[in-house]
Amino acid sequence: MGRISTLKDTQPFNLLPDEVVTRLEQAALIRKFPPHIHIFNQNDPPTGYLYIVRRGLVEIVATTPGGVEMVVDLRSDGSFFGCTPILTNESYTAGARTAKETECYLIPAELIAETVRDYPDVADFFTRAVYSRVRSLYADMVSDHAQSALTQMEAYPFKKRLSEIMTSPVITCDGKATARDVARTMTRHGIGAIVVSNERNRADGIITQNDLVTKVLARDSANPAELTAERIMTPSPLTLPPSAYMYEAATFMMARRIKHLPVVDNGELVGIISLRDLMKYRSQKSMLLVGSVKEAKNLDDLARAKQEIVKVAKGLMSETRSPFETMEILSYIHHCILRRGYELVLEQMRAEGMVPPPIRHCFIIMGSGGRKEMLLGPDQDNGFIFEDFPEEMRQEVDAFFVPFAERLVAAYAAIGYPLCNGKVMANNPLWRGRLQDWKERITEWIRVPEPQRVRYSTIFFDFMPLVGDTSLCQDLRDIVHLLIRETPVFLYHLMELDFQHKVPLSLLGRFVVEKDDEIRGKLSLKQAGSIFIVDCVRIFMLEQGFEATTTIERLDELVKRGVFTQDTAEHLKAALEAFTFLRLRNEINLIEQGKKPTHYLDPYALSRIEQDLLKEAFRAAGKLQDSTRRHFSRLVH
Repeated sequence: MGRISTLKDTQPFNLLPDEVVTRLEQAALIRKFPPHIHIFNQNDPPTGYLYIVRRGLVEIVATTPGGVEMVVDLRSDGSFFGCTPILTNESYTAGARTAKETECYLIPAELIAETVRDYPDVADFFTRAVYSRVRSLYADMVSDHAQSALTQMEAYPFKKRLSEIMTSPVITCDGKATARDVARTMTRHGIGAIVVSNERNRADGIITQNDLVTKVLARDSANPAELTAERIMTPSPLTLPPSAYMYEAATFMMARRIKHLPVVDNGELVGIISLRDLMKYRSQKSMLLVGSVKEAKNLDDLARAKQEIVKVAKGLMSETRSPFETMEILSYIHHCILRRGYELVLEQMRAEGMVPPPIRHCFIIMGSGGRKEMLLGPDQDNGFIFEDFPEEMRQEVDAFFVPFAERLVAAYAAIGYPLCNGKVMANNPLWRGRLQDWKERITEWIRVPEPQRVRYSTIFFDFMPLVGDTSLCQDLRDIVHLLIRETPVFLYHLMELDFQHKVPLSLLGRFVVEKDDEIRGKLSLKQAGSIFIVDCVRIFMLEQGFEATTTIERLDELVKRGVFTQDTAEHLKAALEAFTFLRLRNEINLIEQGKKPTHYLDPYALSRIEQDLLKEAFRAAGKLQDSTRRHFSRLVH
């Protein structure tokens, strides 16, 4: 990739006139960095350059309060790093480390500073995150929240990326190498697998010790001096990118019963990991939750696993720079537990001679589980989608799925997932049915939008598949988008439901707390805060007719579509980040006191900076409410 295409195709340089880009190109240096070295460290003084990755991969690393260095982001071809000191004249807030051999453009800081002064759009791009008040307050609060290094290490394996633990460079062989040569190479290097690679450094195949035994030594006709690597290798091996987390790799490998996994970046072989590598970094109290849930023998095993989630959350709270990542990891663990619970109930049904009818079906989860935004106390929101089986099969289908749904809901409650107060669960006939049944149900919700039906839809619209035929889930999603396109005024009713509640701030800027005895003096971080952002963003997503799972992904897509500006999206992300952080910390504290986790807290028990943060977050949610109302009110005028 040449200089011009690199700079011109990289934000924010694509906003600049060609002559300015040419000037920057002429002043830029080209420098190569070997793999696994620090280009600069956190808190280092500025080097005087903005770095743009021409070819390679760079890890952005930060040190946790306990002194553990963790990867917080990655920079690949065409992306830049090292801009904060240029704008602030301060030291680097994070370090930069090469994950593989990397070539960068280095543009002098004075030229970047001059460009920022002359072009407001470029200035806005660079300064957007730096000067967000909510994010600044959040950063200060997190800094005050530092915990012990022991607590951080408890969950650190979840946050390691493969780029940090993979073996690189990889020992490889040519496809024409003989089996004897392969065996000698593996013995010499003491490795259990070798990647078969070509001149373009692509992973064509992989050969393990087991392959040598079963395909060479165990066959009388096999001649190790003639048999070639390409004949005994497993072609097109499974791979993961260097940005994948350890917890993803561990479950990925165990589910597929593989012990070695090439790490590939943009088609290029950059490393390899083994299950042994993962075990070296494994924390028994955290990785066991993901690695062993699949092996749980009964519901008690799963209940114990669920109780351990709080320890993972506590560790992640101390080290992660984003509660959104924490939510996704916690959701991943919850999903694993729920999936294994499903399997155990199904195994028990089969053991009793009850066999599922021959129809395609999908078990779905909704609400926070469907958005991958679960914290520590989620209740049940689940249901079944069936294919359009003929009516004469109804009795056969109900004979299995009615008792199965009852047992499943009871099993989840035994594991520690409370029953849904609104009965949004698979044992309620309203939350299971054929595609045509769901279509009729949703049509009724949309065309006769009574309050309860609108409330149902706010939970339902975040559905995702957990077990079964995922194509049914996609078919149902297509039905939803079609019905909303036909009746867009329904979005107004969704908005009106949201407006029944207001952010809990008085005109004088004081918190408005609850007066009921049980929650007197408290307010809800969910129902009075984060839910406004989640709901409003969902309504805009439905209007645009696209699919995205998490609220953050939805915001990003709305920015791409020009619905929100980048500034607005960043402000909302920061507010949602604050709500999530405070809520998760509150849930952890309650559980450690032997209480049930809840989204209610006393705002005046927070520190002054936390109170300021919470007020700013509420104001951001309130502004989104107002703009959503203005936008969708036009549907009824």
